[in-house]
Amino acid sequence: MDHKNLDVWKKSMDLVVKVYQLTELFPLSEKYGLISQMRRAAVSIPSNIAEGAARKGDKELIQFLYISIGSLSELETQYLIAIRLSFIDKNEEFENLLVDVKKILIGFKNYLNKN
Repeated sequence: MDHKNLDVWKKSMDLVVKVYQLTELFPLSEKYGLISQMRRAAVSIPSNIAEGAARKGDKELIQFLYISIGSLSELETQYLIAIRLSFIDKNEEFENLLVDVKKILIGFKNYLNKN
């Protein structure tokens, strides 16, 4: 299975770009803090999808999807922290992208679990 053909991978790549754009607005003092954490969590999502897709079976892919879901939850929490710290304002486009990626990830995992 080529991960580059998966909608969940494509959408999570869009999320990575958006995270990089969003964190550009953070104070420079957060370069090694929240900026780094958010970027690592975001990059982890499509990376784990790609790694799971390269494995032999659906069971392994599902395990990597769980890791991606965990990274997405981390990212969502870090985004909310950034808002509370007034580094950024609420961003509807970003929030919609988070929700979309979560839905697709969970849907894909559930589909694989049934087959």
